[in-house]
Amino acid sequence: MNPGFPVTKLNKLVSLETLALAAIAIAVLLRIVNLGSREFWYDEVLSLLLATGQKSAYQTPKDIPVALAEYLPLLTLPLESGFGAVISTVKELLLSLLGGEPHPPLFYLSQHLWLRLFGNSEASMRSLNTLFSIGAIASAYSLGKVFIGHRGGLLLAAFLGINPFYLFHSLNVRMYAPLVLWTTLSAAALFHLIKESPKSKANHSLHHQLWWNILFIGSIAAGLLTFYFYLYWVIALAVLVVYLDRQHWWQHGLRLGAGVMLTIPWMLWGGIKQIRSADLQRFGSLKNTGSAILTHLQDTTQTLASNLVLGDWVTSLPTISIVIVGCLAIAFIIASSLKLWRQGERKDLTVALILGILPLLIALGLDIVTKKTTLNFGGGRTMIIILPGCLLLLTLWLEKALSSQWRTLVISSLLLLYLTIGISDFSLRQRSIFHSVAEIISQQKEQPILIAMNSKAWGHVLRLAYYAPSKTPVMLLAEHPADLATSLEKVLKNETQQYPRILWLESANPVWSKLKTSAQIETEHQKMQEILSKQFQLTKTQNLTGTMDLDSFTLKVYNRSTNS
Repeated sequence: MNPGFPVTKLNKLVSLETLALAAIAIAVLLRIVNLGSREFWYDEVLSLLLATGQKSAYQTPKDIPVALAEYLPLLTLPLESGFGAVISTVKELLLSLLGGEPHPPLFYLSQHLWLRLFGNSEASMRSLNTLFSIGAIASAYSLGKVFIGHRGGLLLAAFLGINPFYLFHSLNVRMYAPLVLWTTLSAAALFHLIKESPKSKANHSLHHQLWWNILFIGSIAAGLLTFYFYLYWVIALAVLVVYLDRQHWWQHGLRLGAGVMLTIPWMLWGGIKQIRSADLQRFGSLKNTGSAILTHLQDTTQTLASNLVLGDWVTSLPTISIVIVGCLAIAFIIASSLKLWRQGERKDLTVALILGILPLLIALGLDIVTKKTTLNFGGGRTMIIILPGCLLLLTLWLEKALSSQWRTLVISSLLLLYLTIGISDFSLRQRSIFHSVAEIISQQKEQPILIAMNSKAWGHVLRLAYYAPSKTPVMLLAEHPADLATSLEKVLKNETQQYPRILWLESANPVWSKLKTSAQIETEHQKMQEILSKQFQLTKTQNLTGTMDLDSFTLKVYNRSTNS
């Protein structure tokens, strides 16, 4: 029996082009189907608050109950009368970015426009990023086509479209979906500019060059105004210019410079202020050399694992599993690079490594020098700019180094792996924490309810406000974990109205002022139970979990005792 028969039969059964097109269609469908399948997570509701231009109106809850409905208007556009009021709202949006928000304004401005057009529902807010991601898939095709060919372009677009990490961020109201668009678009435009001869005088060539110049300069500016770490990508493009087209380096340099110059007004006005107010402590400080080396190695493996294989599953898996997957990703990068080198594809290999690995090495080098840990911050999302380049390396290996006999089987397996990871993420890991709270509130809509929560974090407060029934009289007592019991006791002693029900919502990650030891946590638990048991009876306990530790809560429902 011919051992290659099943593989040969598969090759004849379906073409690679058909496989890639099917994967692209599935990628688009998955985005549409899952637009509203999950509630907002912590950072998404902050994006919504910033997009409304009302961040300055937000006030952190104090030690007395506040009507939860008071926060709801902050998640919609303010009342405006006339064009001047619209300009004022946009001005407030820009000013709100200067005090602690470490990101440029383009993403928030685009979301602000989208909010005006389509409202603040989950599907509406996420749909803009979904469109950006579809644009990134299209530009990935252009990049792969000019670099490898038509089939290579389809494969690169397919891999990017169903990549679990990018699928997640395509449905996430943060800046990472458009960031990948500006990454792929700038690379595709640069390759087209290098490929087309500047000496050609044909009208169609001049029109093409003008078009690619506009796209290249625009995507450089847009990328820098979306995420500051995009600068690593700009450096990689500059290195690519020197490597591929040194003869015309100054023309490409002018284009890069023009894109950077377009960002100067913001950088001088807002960027400097953001740097001065930046919270660099979030990136840690590594002092011990031995532990620093291990931390940097772990960050590198985890970043590659999340970007290339696991996607947002990294928020639920143990660190050791993520590191192992990252090591396998590194092993594949090394093995595929060696294979391409031996196959004589040294030039194309170098290009793929410049786009996929150089930005990672730049970030790693800066982390080592500054003793910080930015590389894997946010589960690897700060380095999502390496994703197109790494997938380009994968596509190059499949097209140039892998035997044609096995190509269809390997590509089918990789596409199936990506689809399995991505689909399971959205089907097995639900996020409906505050929907569950809202359902319990709705059981007695007419009666006032007090929610006692051990967190003042605005991501928790605003999500409560967004999902709670707006017509139900809900009061919120949000306090630091160490102060919640004391404040609740004062409220119950001095209350002007008697609450029929109290919901004790305990966050496993209160973000601010966490209790340091399990003994402290247990002490505060006992205080809360003692205070509540005097007038209330525990009727329900429910563990609420989502896709990350910020989504982990314990909800306890207390009804007032009949004899109190």
